[in-house]
Order: sequence, then C-alpha cells, then structure tokens
Amino acid sequence: MTALSPTQTSWDRPRDRAAERLARSWSLAIAGTSYVSMNGLEVQDFLTALSSRLIHALTAETFDPDDVREVGSTLVATHFTEPTTLERTVAVLAEQFAKAPTRRVAEIQGALAAGYAQALRDRVLDEQEEIRTAALWARARAEESRRVSEARFRAIFAGAAIGMSVSTVDGQVIEVNQALCDMLGYSSDELRLMTFEDFVHPQDPPVAAGMFEELLAGGRDQFRIEKPYLHRDGHQVWTDLVASIIRDEDGEPKWLVAMFEDITERYLLQLRLRHQALHDPLTQLPNRTMFFDRLAELLAGAEEEADSRVGVCYLDVDGFKVINDTLGHDVGDQLLQTVARRLARSISGDGQLVARMGGDEFVVLIERSDGTDDVVAVAERALDTVRAPVHVGGHEISISASIGVVEQPLRGTSTGELMKAADTTLYWAKADGRNRLALFDAERHAREVTRYELSASMPVALERREFFVEYQPLVRLGDAVTIGVEALVRWRHPRFGVLGPDAFIGMAEETGLIVPLGRWVLHEACKQAALWHREHGAKAPLMSVNLAVRQMRDRTIVRDVKAILEQTGLAPDRLQLELTESAVMGSGGEPTEALNALAALGPRIAIDDFGTGYSNFAYLRHLPVHSLKLAGSFVAGLRPPEGADPVDQKIIAAVIGLAHALNLSVTAEGVETAEQADRLLALGCDTAQGWYYASSGPASAIKL
Repeated sequence: MTALSPTQTSWDRPRDRAAERLARSWSLAIAGTSYVSMNGLEVQDFLTALSSRLIHALTAETFDPDDVREVGSTLVATHFTEPTTLERTVAVLAEQFAKAPTRRVAEIQGALAAGYAQALRDRVLDEQEEIRTAALWARARAEESRRVSEARFRAIFAGAAIGMSVSTVDGQVIEVNQALCDMLGYSSDELRLMTFEDFVHPQDPPVAAGMFEELLAGGRDQFRIEKPYLHRDGHQVWTDLVASIIRDEDGEPKWLVAMFEDITERYLLQLRLRHQALHDPLTQLPNRTMFFDRLAELLAGAEEEADSRVGVCYLDVDGFKVINDTLGHDVGDQLLQTVARRLARSISGDGQLVARMGGDEFVVLIERSDGTDDVVAVAERALDTVRAPVHVGGHEISISASIGVVEQPLRGTSTGELMKAADTTLYWAKADGRNRLALFDAERHAREVTRYELSASMPVALERREFFVEYQPLVRLGDAVTIGVEALVRWRHPRFGVLGPDAFIGMAEETGLIVPLGRWVLHEACKQAALWHREHGAKAPLMSVNLAVRQMRDRTIVRDVKAILEQTGLAPDRLQLELTESAVMGSGGEPTEALNALAALGPRIAIDDFGTGYSNFAYLRHLPVHSLKLAGSFVAGLRPPEGADPVDQKIIAAVIGLAHALNLSVTAEGVETAEQADRLLALGCDTAQGWYYASSGPASAIKL
C-alpha cells in the first residue's frame, strides 16, 4: 500500500456531495455502453455508492487496492461489461481527480482496471468450465444420445463469445469456431490448414513452449497464459489462452482444446498505465520511479558481476527559478521540455538512461561504466547540450547546468548511498560557481559529514560541559616573566577526542553558537583570573580572552561582559579582550559602538592577528585599543635555519615602531625558537607567546 500525503484537497469536502458529483459525470460517460436492467436514476444511485468508495481510496492515508478492485468487479457483476465502459470510467476518474496526487490517481485507475479485468476473466473462465464440462459429459453419454450431445456441443462451440479450437496432439488444427476466425481474420478452412508452429509469435513468453510440450506429453492437463497472435492484417491480438488436453478412454492425450479471450484493449490499457507510472508527463522522459527501479536491478545483480561499475550524473539547471519567476511557468515548462529532448538525443548510448527526477533536476544512469573518464565524458556532453541557447516563448534564453558525477563499483554500495553522494557532489558544483561538473571525493565527503556531525552536536556538547578552557602564557620578552595568559577553548568530543578551536570555532560562528559558547568561555576565564588574583595579588596574570565577530555584533555583548565581571569579582583592568580587525570595525569602516562601550567598562582591548585585515595605522588613533598582537605568519619569517626573512623583519620593525608611537604594546604570537625571541626583543617587541615558552594547558600548569 502507498502512503498518501495528508495535504488538503478539494476531495476533503463533504464526501456525499463529491460522490454525487462524480456519479453524475460517471453515469453520463458510460450511458449506453453496456446493457443493464436499471434506469438512469438507478444507475446514478448505484454509481454514487461506488464513487464514495473511490473517493475514500483517494483521500485515505494509505492506499488499499483491494477495495478499488472490488469496485471494478462490482461493475462487471452488474453487467457493465463492455470495454467502452472501462475506457470511459478511467477517463472520468482522470478528469474528476485531476487535482489529486498523480500517483494515487494512477493507482486507483490501475486497481479498478485490474478488478474489472479479473471479474471479466473469472466470468469467461466460468463459461469455459461449462463448455469443458459439457464436452466431457457429451462423451460420457450413452451411444444412443451421442448425436444429440454432439449437436449441443457444436452449438455451444459455434456460438461461444470466445475463440475456440480443437487440435490433435501432433499439432494439426481440426476445428475452430467463428469467434476465433473473427479474432484472427482467417477463415475456418485457412485455420484448419495450420499447425502449432504457425501460431508461434516472437513475443511469446519464454515459458510458453515448455508448457505446450508438457501438456502434449501428458504431464499436465491444462495451462493458462497471456499470449500474442498475429492477425491476418498484421496487427497483434493479445489473448488470455487456456489450453486443455482431452484424453481417450485409455487415458492417453487425444485432443487439445484451446480457448482464446481477446484482451488486446486491456493489455494496451495496462501498457498505457505502466507508461504513465514510469514516465514524466511533462518531458516524457523516464521518471524517478523508473530510474530507481533500473538502479535497483543493477544493484541486485552486483554480486554476480563482481567487477561491474556504475556511474550517475546528477544535473540541475542553473537559475531555473529566476526563469520561472520572471518569464512564467509556461516558458519554464517549455525550457524543461527542450532540455529533456536534447539530453535524450545526445545521451542515448547502450546502457545509458536519462530521467527527470523532478523540478529542474535530471539524472543520467551509466550502467556498467568503464571508469571515471567514461562518466565524465557523458557529463561534459550533457553540459555542452544544455549550454546551447534555447528559443521559447519569443525569448532566447542562455542557460547552463551544474552536474554532480559519481562513479564507483556496484558491489558494496546502495541506492541511498549512491544518490546521497550524487546530491552532495551536485551541491559542490553549485557552490564552486555553477556551469560545471564536480567529481565525488570520498575524503571531502567524509570531512563534510564530520563537520556536519560536529555542528549538529555542539549545542548538546555545551549543555554536557564537553568544552573546557586551557591557558597559554603571555611572556614579557625582557625578563621572560609571565604577565598574562590567553584563554583557549577546547572540546573533549566523545568520538573524536580533544579538538582545538580550529576544528569548531568556524562552525560555531556560522550557526550562531559562538555567542553562548563565547559567553561561557569568558565566564570561565574571568572566574579563574579572579581566583589567581585572590591567591597571588599583584603577581596574578592578565587574562586575555578572544571575542568573535558575531559576539561583537550581538546586542547583549556589553551587558554580558559587565555582568560576568560583576559575578566573578574580577577587576576590569585585569581583563584583556582580543578582537580581530573585522570585529573592531563596523560596516561603514568606523569603530563599532560596542567597542567604545566595552572600553568604557575598563578592560584592555587588543587587536588580534594584526596585519591580516585592514592593516591601517591611521584608524588605530581613533580606537580605544591598548595592544597589537602580531600575526604568527610574520613571526614565522624570523625562524632559522633558512635565516630571517628580511621583508618580514622590516615589517615587524615598522609595526612595532608605529605601535609604540601610538602608545600601544606589541605581542608576538607563534614564537617557537630562542632565535625568534631574541630577534623580537632586539626589534623592541614587548611580549610574546608560543611553544618556545609553553603550550596551552590547564590552569594548574601556569607558573606564577
């Protein structure tokens, strides 16, 4: 059963009125198509009851085909048995249910047609069984009544509505009725000159020949199969064939009696319904159902073909929404039809399926790929196809597409994994600038999955107190005395272990979690600084804490800092707030109001990673800043053995000189060697931090 979306439709109105409306249209459509012993009002009342059941099936949360099949069988039971009745019934349902979900309507049409056909089949079988019983009874009659019995059988044989034939077991036709002659377009004399071989059709089911042989050999008494025959004028006639063996008095096979019901209309209806179920109505390309069916078949045979590979090209038309919104949905539909035709023409090789997934998304399945180059060639051909200008609705539209390309072995993958990889890769192509293809990279995908998992688990991690703070000393270069510490947040992840800020701070800023996380870090750091101050007095280090751009732009930042200082009892001048240059400056290139308000509270303000942003000393004169922290990339240029980079050395000297001219202290980050420390001291740098002095660690590791 298929789940139906609970979306409100016009069929959720009072069901009685809807059923009466459907019944009126239905009764008008099938009027005169079948002979029934009811007047017009009685027919409408009868169809109203059936309409209620169909509407219930349309709006039910889950689809029950048995109830709809029973509607079809009820029509046959009431003698609505003409094919025109079914044809017009299906057309009425398509018209009346036009606003309902297409898939549910197709399921209702299919189930009703199946119930209708099954009831007709059962009715024919009943007739066939009566004929067979009559034939056997005729042979059992006494000799004196044989002639009467044979006459009765011949009357039934000749007047039956279904085609019948009697053949010898060696394949020679000896008798046919008029219904079979009409069905196949031959005279009875022409049919009697034929043998079994003359009735073989290229589209016969593979099991048909074996079933005939088993029947003629006496291994079975009857079989039933749907089989095509060729009409004299060349068209196909599909039949429901029931073949039975007639034995002689000794039990040996003597004759073969075959009964043929013409099911051509039903067969063609089933083909149309199947086509509708597996093809997109707008573009006539295979739809997602057919695509996934084909992919499932490939995956099912993966174990038998160990080296088989598969390729998927997931294509999305760039900027299609803009076309729809500006030129209209009619132009958008014509554009999609044009793209579909082009893709179908340009990608039509053996084992390549082009399907529409929905909206402006298409997919190409490359069965048994020869490698990545093979799939990339298909994707590039698709890109070139889409890039050609399209003329629709009086407009010449230049479009492009983005394609995600996945190529991998069939064994070991699944439909979900393959399509997830294709969807992810399509997103990469879009993110990289569109009008291009992107190849699936398992390592990149794993990194992004890990990144997503970290991002999703951060709020819970904060609640579980998985974050903790470490401290790295800030050392005075003149005497190597620790005068401050920088608070650095860490994440003790239950799966990935201890993570540094580089692994999660960026995500925290993107999601906005940096605000509560930064508030927590500031509180922990100030609490520790206050404890040191109570224990060591003037020797207690200055506490330096980083503030992110998003924190500075949060309207509560000044209130939060003030509240934390009051809660922890830390003197404002014992706190240093480190901000990047982008956090310091507003959108208009002027200092933010928050910066001035923070400075008014009393903490020191330091510019972190100086030299990587604005790098303009002119604006520093107007900022309430106390210190600059040189970016580690400049300090790295002072490291031997290659020798100090003269350019970096001159830059550092210039920055220190200008900073001192503005009464700003300078801290160097990333000091890793004694040579770097000596050069910085010689250049006049005030303080430094880095592995040369100490890495970050718990508060207990700080030596005061």
